[in-house]
Amino acid sequence: MKPWTSGQRKSETVFDLANKQKELTRLEKQSSTDNFWDDSQAAQVVMRRLTGLQEEISFWQNLKSRLKDNLELVELTAEDADPATQADLEKELETVRSELAGRELDLMFSGEYDDRPALLSVNAREGGTDSQDWAEMLLRMYLRWAEDHKFKVQVLDSEPGQEAGIKSATLEITGRKAYGLVKSEAGQHRLVRQSPFDSSHRRHTSFALVEVLPEVDDAIEIEVRDEDVRVDTYRATGAGGQHINKTDSAVRLTHLPTGIVVTCQNERSQIQNRETAMKILKARLLEREILRREEEQARLKGEHQATGWGSQIRSYVLHPYNMVKDHRTGYETSDTTAVLNGEIDEFIQAFLRWQIGQGDSANNAELPDEV
Repeated sequence: MKPWTSGQRKSETVFDLANKQKELTRLEKQSSTDNFWDDSQAAQVVMRRLTGLQEEISFWQNLKSRLKDNLELVELTAEDADPATQADLEKELETVRSELAGRELDLMFSGEYDDRPALLSVNAREGGTDSQDWAEMLLRMYLRWAEDHKFKVQVLDSEPGQEAGIKSATLEITGRKAYGLVKSEAGQHRLVRQSPFDSSHRRHTSFALVEVLPEVDDAIEIEVRDEDVRVDTYRATGAGGQHINKTDSAVRLTHLPTGIVVTCQNERSQIQNRETAMKILKARLLEREILRREEEQARLKGEHQATGWGSQIRSYVLHPYNMVKDHRTGYETSDTTAVLNGEIDEFIQAFLRWQIGQGDSANNAELPDEV
């Protein structure tokens, strides 16, 4: 009995439950004030945090109640427990262990913005039509993964390829630890296969770049001055019906101090496209600040700063054999079909474990060019 109780207390301490309960009480009091919704964006930030804390605390309270009930049952049946009761207790113990193992994943999230929604962009790179088809395959993979995990996912912007696939697309993924999970996908993804666009079916190598940014809200101070942004409007292209192609609804934002360019054309109105583009621009500026901090820390520590976001992180080989291999962690699988259908949890978890071993310097490793 004692190991259960002490283990429970240890877990509560590790997950800082007492302080989270204090924070929950504070946020509940804040959300009940008369002027709470005067600033709707700030209120939504608070409510997201409030919901997350309620879910986490509820989990631990439920676990504590179940453990208490089972400990009492153990004490009552310690002398002559029948086989059926013993089996039920063992089954419950395995269930608790499994749930605790799932919660241990939370300990792997150490980033400042891991709780934030994520903006994930897929961009076709070298490989012509094959690379644009590959970018669409990756987009489908991430959509499947997000939907399987009950994340809210929305395509913010997409540009179709000339013959097939997409040139680029941006997803907004909202859910618990969204950025903390999908940040593992940032980098260059390589595909080796027999090209369906080559009449001779020769083997082709294609590349797509995945960028992952934490979404910015009012709790994160990113200043964008009006005079620093040039706004251009133009007619959208691609699917969307008559309206999208007859008005200058598409928006291009150019941040003059940094040269960052963001476009958005998926929404029906220019105002909506501008709001979405500004959201992406702020996320890119935040990414820039994160990288600046990392480079400064590496300089002070005398560490080598490698290639960063553009690094080749994973290879997907469909010919002459089947293999998906992550070059950072070494994790690999031959079930390429499952991976391309969104089953990437093992890669994400391997990255989180590897990142801890790297001291959160996930982008500092030299990556091999070949599988």
